[in-house]
Amino acid sequence: MAPPLTVAIMQPYFLPYAGYFRLFAASDLFVIYDCVQFPRRGWVHRNRLIDRSGAERWLTLPLEKAPQDVLIRDLRFPSDAAELLADRLRPFSLAAKDPASAEPVLTALRQIQDSPVDYIERLLERIVAYCGIGWNVLRSSSLNVPAELRGQDRILEIARRLGARRYVNSPGGRELYDPAVFADAGIELRFLPDYGGPTLSILERILREDPDALAREFA
Repeated sequence: MAPPLTVAIMQPYFLPYAGYFRLFAASDLFVIYDCVQFPRRGWVHRNRLIDRSGAERWLTLPLEKAPQDVLIRDLRFPSDAAELLADRLRPFSLAAKDPASAEPVLTALRQIQDSPVDYIERLLERIVAYCGIGWNVLRSSSLNVPAELRGQDRILEIARRLGARRYVNSPGGRELYDPAVFADAGIELRFLPDYGGPTLSILERILREDPDALAREFA
């Protein structure tokens, strides 16, 4: 099989905003970046949704206690995670404008099992399908990149191992990566244009918008 031309590498986010999914549409291979430290104040395990009163409220996945330096791949759910998540979902109305189309996403949301990365990957896969985007994904942890490689060097090593000739990143990565360093490695560095759409969780759009209209955003 020919190596992927364009690779995107991103941490697995829980119900991220629509701009996140542009990386799936812009790449031949999406790498779930799970071999790095879990950012406790980030978006891996939580997001904001609109509750029944119309206010923004955090929805946070239940996680087992773990060391401060735990890697994303090593996160675990507690034994009562399903019950905890069901309780945390109660403040939110999950009624969809198009119930049949939204049901695979909502089913994946409610079915919390295996590891958090497994769960988030399944949820991302359902959302990607809902948006009409192709799914070609692997986890960075499967590549056994040396732990001492960090930041830009780690991203470059992942891209090299996959035979990528282009790395595409979100606009926020402009301050993190040096195009000259990528060019020296024979890899083009490209950034998506700024995203002007809604920044709430994509679940809000799945519940409230026409599925075909949302899919056209990624065409």
